[in-house]
Amino acid sequence: MEIDMYNEYWNGWGWVLWIGFWFLLISSFGHWGYSYRSNRRYFAQANKTALDILNERYARGDIEQAEFSRIKKEIASK
Repeated sequence: MEIDMYNEYWNGWGWVLWIGFWFLLISSFGHWGYSYRSNRRYFAQANKTALDILNERYARGDIEQAEFSRIKKEIASK
């Protein structure tokens, strides 16, 4: 009597469980990678000083030169 190992398990719903297992494993690695990158990006921005942010705003043209100088003096006095 020959036993066909593959037909015993794969003719049922076992293959669906394996597909679900691999899907969950791959998607969990994808989620971990995405959250790791976004956390690094968030903390990198959190290390900016007030003067760095002020310089960026002035470089973008959000504020005028007079306002830039006034705020810069306020930051330096603290």
